[in-house]
Amino acid sequence: MGNRSGALAARWWGDDAPATHLHSVRESEYLGAQPPRNPKPLAGTRSARGLEAWMLVVPVDAATLLAPVLWAPHAFPALTALSVVSIGLLVGRGRYRAKLHLSVLDELPGLVSRGLIATAIVALAFVLRHDAIAAIDFLGLAATSIGLLVAGRFVTTAVILNARRRVVVAHRTVLIGGGELAAEMATLLERYPRYGLSVAGFVDDGDRCDASFVTSHLGAIDDLELVVAANDIEVLLVTEGKFDELQLLDYVRKPDCASCDLLVVPRLHAFHTQTGLSDHVGSIPVMRIRNPSLSGVAWRIKRAFDVVVCAAALLLLSPVLLACALAVRLEGGPGIIFHQERVGRDGRTFECLKFRSMKPTTQTESATQWNIGTDKRVGPIGKIIRRTSLDELPQLWNILRGDMTLVGPRPERPHFVEKFSAEYTRYAYRHRVPSGLTGLAQ
Repeated sequence: MGNRSGALAARWWGDDAPATHLHSVRESEYLGAQPPRNPKPLAGTRSARGLEAWMLVVPVDAATLLAPVLWAPHAFPALTALSVVSIGLLVGRGRYRAKLHLSVLDELPGLVSRGLIATAIVALAFVLRHDAIAAIDFLGLAATSIGLLVAGRFVTTAVILNARRRVVVAHRTVLIGGGELAAEMATLLERYPRYGLSVAGFVDDGDRCDASFVTSHLGAIDDLELVVAANDIEVLLVTEGKFDELQLLDYVRKPDCASCDLLVVPRLHAFHTQTGLSDHVGSIPVMRIRNPSLSGVAWRIKRAFDVVVCAAALLLLSPVLLACALAVRLEGGPGIIFHQERVGRDGRTFECLKFRSMKPTTQTESATQWNIGTDKRVGPIGKIIRRTSLDELPQLWNILRGDMTLVGPRPERPHFVEKFSAEYTRYAYRHRVPSGLTGLAQ
């Protein structure tokens, strides 16, 4: 066991690998002694939770890009535009999410290229609105701004690394898996706080795990959400161990876990050491999995877009709506609008509105049976509005009320939601987002 541990350390550190805690406890296991079960208090308990790199980097980037205003105040509008466009391009590429391995040299190509793109955009606007001489003057100032941006990144990177080494910033982390890789990862992160992760322990379904000799076994994979909540966890790092990967997909998407950063060590990671992956701990490559955000500014913008578009559509399509309503009334009598219970976001039910194209025999039939356009109860008008989807137009009012959105998974009736949830794995995930007037299937 000791030789295997030494080989493992040498694999990551080279022939001069230092003696590790992992090596010593493996020897004690071989001799029959019990390994220590009380890990030292977490370094992360002394850190300032909530501090993020962007809180420092964004203001410094903006200040460096605007700095030439100090000796060229006449260029304030152009430099402000350069700053806004540059930061927008950097945000779009996720450049304000701090990596584990921080290096300005790694970021340099991206910084310069996006600075040049922003310069080209603003310079083109200058040429169209002013003259070539003004554009040339701006280009000189923009070059200075980009140089100051890079210099500022050296400063902010040094500050962040210093904060990590002093454990001012140490994001509390749970390792998923308790195999040899988890043990090595825990050893690396404890020895090198520059990565900014403080390991609270690991979860694994195995009884005896290699990682238990380095850090605490906090429970099984089933306990992941409880572990995250109880230990104030910010990062989940998936390694290797005894757990069902399909089950893990469900667990990391639960509310408490979904708010954590999700990092994954790829399989056959030894083949990735020279591929230039975006991040790593020691020589172990790490991928950052970006779970889709289900709340925040983007969703508020989407909601505002829905309201504006639907209000305009209801106004512009009002003659079509009136014509459909009159045709349905003449063909089938009273009851122009058909109300049907559907399941929306977070499993909440709402009344979905449609123009009536037929009359179901009973309310139970409406809720539990498929009705098709060739049904004998569908009249000529009903066939037309079904074929053209005009019967769905009243759902614009559902969108204004907040029951639905323009684009999203179509809402289904509770009976079929229950049926499909039992038949299809993760069918219920569609209810994490609002139901849509149209979606991929349509």
